[in-house]
Amino acid sequence: MTPEENARQQIDLLLQEAGWIIQDRSRIDFSAGAGVTIREAVLKTGEADYLLFAGDKAIATVEAKPEGYTLTGVEEQSGKYAKGLLDIYPNWGDPLPFAYESTGSETRFTNRLDPDPASRGLFAFHRPETLIEWATRVTQLNQRLREMPLLVTGQLWQAQIEAIQNLEKSLARNRPRALIQMATGSGKTFTAVNFVYRLIKHAGARRILFLVDRSNLGDQTLKEFQQFVTPDDGRKFTELYNIQHLQSAQVDTVCRYTISSPRQS
Repeated sequence: MTPEENARQQIDLLLQEAGWIIQDRSRIDFSAGAGVTIREAVLKTGEADYLLFAGDKAIATVEAKPEGYTLTGVEEQSGKYAKGLLDIYPNWGDPLPFAYESTGSETRFTNRLDPDPASRGLFAFHRPETLIEWATRVTQLNQRLREMPLLVTGQLWQAQIEAIQNLEKSLARNRPRALIQMATGSGKTFTAVNFVYRLIKHAGARRILFLVDRSNLGDQTLKEFQQFVTPDDGRKFTELYNIQHLQSAQVDTVCRYTISSPRQS
């Protein structure tokens, strides 16, 4: 088996795990499921390794590369395929809104609906219903992060205000990784509660995972959230959103906020 064949075998598994049904282009059946993937789909600009259909409409491409290939330069090729759909294919946009590049062990993703599209690494492919949800959204997460309302500072110390504002500036610049350093006793958990609330309410974050290194810290974090009174609504956090303190491997799908320690996860 060649390196590229091995990569495609791994990509097939990843797509299937995410709920995609894989078909050859000679036997296309969109009624087979919510998400259908066509191998080596013919386009005006060549052949896409995988063309993804969700809700019977083309929504994304996957460019397959052999193990060890540097994916950060492949976005241009994916962009060419996104603009080359045949007229016979119904679609979620022209060009297609989403693109993946994958070696089977590494996968990158670009949301072209973002204000400044940029590829990012993933652990897995998205499910068909997730892509449909994003394709039908008026604004994407990165856009909403740029439009966050002013912070209500009444109960916050100056260090907490600076931490939240700087974090939100970083996220608005499409920098998803950030580090907040605060001294002992400066209210780190209370700071986290405030920006988690803002991410859920104003940015529309679907679910937030809060990791702690000891289970007793998970108990403390849970109490902090249970006692938190929202500054703009006046109700407690738990009156508005469900919280789960993870005690098993099962994540409650209706919970917007989950607390976990390494032993539990």
